[in-house]
Amino acid sequence: MKYIFITGGVVSSLGKGLTSGALGALLETRDLKVRIRKFDPYLNVDVGNMSPFQHGEVYVLDDGTETDLDLGHYERFTNSPLSRLNSTTSGRIYESIIQKERRGDFEGKTVQVIPHVTNEIKSVLYESGKDCDVLITELGGTTGDIEGLPFLEAFRQFSLEVGKENVLFIHVTLIPYLKAAGELKTKPSQQSVAKLREIGVQPDILICRTEHPISEEMRQKLSMFCNIEQKAVIEEQDVKNSIYELPLVLSNEGLGDLVVEKLHIDAKKSDMSKWNDIVKKILYPKDNVKIAVVGKYVELQDAYKSVYESLAHAGIGNDCKVNIVRVDSENIERDGAEKYLSDVDGILIAGSVGNRGIEGSIEVAKYARENKIPYFGICIGMQVMAIDFARNVLNLKDANSTEFNPETSAPVVCSMEEQKGGKSMRIGAYDCEIKPNTKAFEAYKKHETSERHRHNFELNNAFKNKLENAGMVVGGVNKKFDLVEILEEKDHPWMVGVQFYPEFHSKPFAPHPLFLAFVKSAIDRKNK
Repeated sequence: MKYIFITGGVVSSLGKGLTSGALGALLETRDLKVRIRKFDPYLNVDVGNMSPFQHGEVYVLDDGTETDLDLGHYERFTNSPLSRLNSTTSGRIYESIIQKERRGDFEGKTVQVIPHVTNEIKSVLYESGKDCDVLITELGGTTGDIEGLPFLEAFRQFSLEVGKENVLFIHVTLIPYLKAAGELKTKPSQQSVAKLREIGVQPDILICRTEHPISEEMRQKLSMFCNIEQKAVIEEQDVKNSIYELPLVLSNEGLGDLVVEKLHIDAKKSDMSKWNDIVKKILYPKDNVKIAVVGKYVELQDAYKSVYESLAHAGIGNDCKVNIVRVDSENIERDGAEKYLSDVDGILIAGSVGNRGIEGSIEVAKYARENKIPYFGICIGMQVMAIDFARNVLNLKDANSTEFNPETSAPVVCSMEEQKGGKSMRIGAYDCEIKPNTKAFEAYKKHETSERHRHNFELNNAFKNKLENAGMVVGGVNKKFDLVEILEEKDHPWMVGVQFYPEFHSKPFAPHPLFLAFVKSAIDRKNK
């Protein structure tokens, strides 16, 4: 087993998650089996209750684990199987320790950060490192943060236990550009590495995030002051077009060769052809379309990260550039749909909770239905599609979800008995049986699939026959719980809503079938 620890310095949001995913991709091109995991130092047990305004999207795994969005990067870049073992917070570490102390597992001893917290962290590492060649571990936050110290100490101890020849420390740091001085500065990175060395961790590789190229003189300086080989000072300049250029950038910098050399791994030569093909399609698309993404968090960079990436994947699959227009559903409520959607080739409503902007989303579903614009509704996007149809086709003017109006006389969307009060969210992977002769079947080309969920409300089966008799099609169901998973508009070129989150199963080299079909329908509309 080989272990790689990735830490960050100077500032947060440096792109450690992307770097971890890109490194995993490089190692997989050598036929190595890679697993990637993350430690987050915050005290939340998971991100399930964290606001998207503070944290970005909640990324859900098959087993129902609610994780940081970086795990989305891991899945998109690699074939690393992810589960609860791949995401751990300080909150979960301390929760486990307190439970053990209450049971008497420590036999009355004083429970301390060392050894109890560090031992718990190491036990997680040993457990999650099974059945792979290389385990890449990313530590969230920034070196020097007080909450990250127990993890760094655990990593130091761990490297001694498994042998330093089996461990690699990679430090991602910022080389800031001072516009007034007209030059890049290395001092913040020097200080960051010095902080790591105080703890007892000496980085083996320094990855330098930068907006401008790094000179050889600067590499020499970083090498000398950070006690790192000059060839191990890696430039990671901002990519110009797509994050999927990153594996090629790091490969050209020699990172893959360096890692296998330092870890003494006997691996085949890297084959980057797959990534070259993807980047070529991104740089030289044959077509382009404009897709409106409508939601209540569109002003946030990372709230719908997986949706944006899945649209990019579908663009790659269709040899097309997808230009995304972000539309706040509250603006639709105020100004109407025509102002924001009249010139788009497709409309996607992304998932959300709460009633802010919901009437705007219902208006968007109506606009797409009446104007025959390709429409893809995800979670709430499927629900507002049903509400619009009930209100404006079935003439049930009070139609709504009990999430927004508990007293509605036409609860087209409601919670299941066991979900009421938000006590039992349907979360994780659930099976879906796809009906033949539907848009969904045309996309999937199979009768069954499994998709990830995270919600409390469902389409009310009491209205299912009424919707179908008036022109809606139930394209997919969960047989076990008798729940509608896919809803389609019959008299429409492509109007599909899904109760699940298909964006969590999309990769650049394997776009999700529904995203692929949606973008294809947008291309057809534009060309027609």
